Formats: sequence, C-alpha cells, structure tokens
Amino acid sequence: MGRYLNVGNDGFRAIRKGRYVDKTGLISFINETLGTADKLTCVSRARRFGKSFAVKMLCAYYDKSCDSSELFDGLEIAEDPSYRKYLNKYDVIYLDMTLFISLCGNMKDIMAYIQEQVIQEIADVYPAAAGEEHLSMAMAKASASAGIKFIVIIDEWDALFREAKNDTDLQKEYIRLLRGLFKSSLTDSMIEAAYMTGILPIKKYGTQSAMTDFREYTMLSPKRLAKYAGFTETEVRQLCEDYGMDYGEAKRWYDGYSFKNVPSVYNPNAIMRAMQNQEFGSYWTETETYEALKIYIDMDFDGLREAILSMLGGEKCPVNTGTFQNDLTSLRSRDDVMVLLIHLGYLAYDGEAEKVYIPNEEIRQEFFLALKNSGHWEIAKLVKESDELLRAALNLNGEKVADAIEKMQFEGYGSEVLLVGISYDERTKKHECVIEKWRK
Repeated sequence: MGRYLNVGNDGFRAIRKGRYVDKTGLISFINETLGTADKLTCVSRARRFGKSFAVKMLCAYYDKSCDSSELFDGLEIAEDPSYRKYLNKYDVIYLDMTLFISLCGNMKDIMAYIQEQVIQEIADVYPAAAGEEHLSMAMAKASASAGIKFIVIIDEWDALFREAKNDTDLQKEYIRLLRGLFKSSLTDSMIEAAYMTGILPIKKYGTQSAMTDFREYTMLSPKRLAKYAGFTETEVRQLCEDYGMDYGEAKRWYDGYSFKNVPSVYNPNAIMRAMQNQEFGSYWTETETYEALKIYIDMDFDGLREAILSMLGGEKCPVNTGTFQNDLTSLRSRDDVMVLLIHLGYLAYDGEAEKVYIPNEEIRQEFFLALKNSGHWEIAKLVKESDELLRAALNLNGEKVADAIEKMQFEGYGSEVLLVGISYDERTKKHECVIEKWRK
C-alpha cells in the first residue's frame, strides 16, 4: 500500500464507521465510462460538498491492493451488475494536490516533486518505469510491460491554480503534465479512467488545452451527477428521523441548492454537523471564514452590493453565466463575481430563470457577517432590522411591525428610501422579508 499508487481503503473505511449516506451509485456511473471515450470525468463543487468523500470511495472500490467487499456489500453499488466485475481490479494513482502543495518546500519545484515521488512508487511495483523523468512515460512503460491500465484520481486538481494564480510559468508546466497524461497518444493505452475534483470548472487554455476531453459536472450544470452534489431531500428526511431533529429547521438552514432533476440539495457537511451536535446553526466558518466572501463583495461591480441586499431580502437576481472565465483573476463584472460565488457555494442558481439567490439561512448569515465586517454597517443594520420586522409580523405583533416599518422607511442610504413587506415562498414553504428601494 503506497502513498500515491494503490493507497488502499482506509479512508473509506473510516467514513463507513460513521453514519454513512449511501452515494455509491456514483461508482455505477464511472463503471459505465471505463475504457470509453467518456472515461475522463471532472466534478467541480464548493468546499464541504463531499468531493473528498467521493474520492476515498472510488479509491477503495477500484484499488487492487485491498479487498473492499465488506465496505460495499449491502450498499447501492452492490446491486449493480458491474459491481464484482470491477471491484478491486485496478492500479489506482491518487494525487491530492493540496497535500503536494503543503509538502513541497518551494512551489516552483512542485511539478518535479510530484513526478519524482509518483514515478518512484510505480517503479517499485513495475521496474520498467525506473529511470523515467516524465510521469506519462513511466506509466506507459509500466502499462506496456505488465499489460495493465491505471485509474487516475486527482483531488482538488485546480488547487495549484488557486494557490499560484499569478505564476503563469508554473501553470503552463502543470498543463504540460496533464496533457501528457490525458491528451496524448499514450492516454488510451495506459488510462482506463480518470476522476478529478475541483472547486472551479475547467479553464480553457486555448486550442492546446490538456482538459478538453474531460466531461464536466459543475454547480451550474451537474447533469446526471446532480444527486451526488450534496444530500437530497429524502436523505435529509431520513437523517432527521434517525437523529430526532426537526426536518423543517434543517430545510430552512441548509436547503436551497437546486438542479433540474433534483430540486432540493443540502450542504452535506452542515447537515452532518447539525445532526451530530444536535444543534442547527452555521457550520460554514469551520472550513472557511467570511473574509473570502468580503473580498468579492468589496469589488462592488455594477451595484453588486445592492444586488446582495436584494437577495438578502429574498429576491432573485438575473445573471449571465457566459462571461465567467473559470478563474480568480479575470473578474470584470457583477455577473463574473456572482457566477464565482455560485461555484464557491455562496449563491445558488436557478437555471430555468437564469437567476441567482442566497440559498438558505446558513449562507445568509455568512453574507451578513461579511457586510458587517467590511465596513458596510448601514447594510448590515438594515438586514438585522428586516429580520426583526419579519419576526414581529409572524408573531402578529402589530405595534412592533408598525414601529419597525416606520424606522426602516427613514434609514435608507443616500437618496433612497426603503419599502418593506412580507412574502411567502411556495418552494421553500417559508416567509421572507422583502426590501425594495425607490428614489426620492
């Protein structure tokens, strides 16, 4: 069992020891692609949406250095005709890009470091790969000598682009490595399938892109993989029943992401934290602070902050998803920022209406913190007061409602006056405080 070649099933075994929500149907999908023209899969999701859980599951299933029958028997994949055919039958190369970044002392040496480390492990098993400097050639020689093909799994493949977003030379070197693996005359003879995860969709690097053959599944368009993007409503209902938690509160706090065939998708990390802690609340800041969100709000392209205020009041805002360049350095408009926030999980996307919105209470609180701590006190104050108005209205407290409306009517900003009201969302089955503005 190695660090990069055939890492075993310990990762998935640890997951199975806890309360596991069965997502092994994803394996059936990947099995369909093995050895075909569709064998290269790239899944982009926001943090805390289960990408690494899926990677550990796939490693455990395909890795031929271990026996994972006990981990998968009784799960959904075990009912698939392909289950036994591919279970623990492949050499799996697993690359965790965030691990390489943390281990390599100098970022500029990371490509050489990756290839040296992985080639060494391959050569220990397949001596024909010894002496090679390029990973693609080492894999090709191992494949030819032993008559085998590899499954390549790369977790957080775009981490280097995020960490070294201004180092174009390093990015080009990385692209050359990926091109050798996935877009060369050697690819079909040595790779049975590839599965990559990332946060952002694949950025196209001209006609020589190393990634054009990948099939992409994103937060904008997860296609057949929508039910694996997070927890579904059925899964969350069952978890709430098992843990004795209120489903309505779970929906208010964590629902809101919606795709064509899966109308309700929940943040898996937050749901499991809430179940285990027996307490609803925001678990977003356990993995990321509001600072990242604050940076994008402060750009304020084309009235971005006003759009956010509108969304905090329950509105949806139109967005053009076509201009975003799939990176962190080419933000030029409000649309670019909002599409980025979709991929980061801060906004949800209504594909039919082509609009964005704040999905749930957890994310709403993140926006409130970002506004409050970025100097936009007046906006944060209005959000707080709208919450107070909503509570007063739902409690049928007419006096407090009148006081709150009178107060808010004259606490707008600039030459604008706020108009407030209460709406009821049939989809989420909850009330919202609606804030609109008009100029004097």
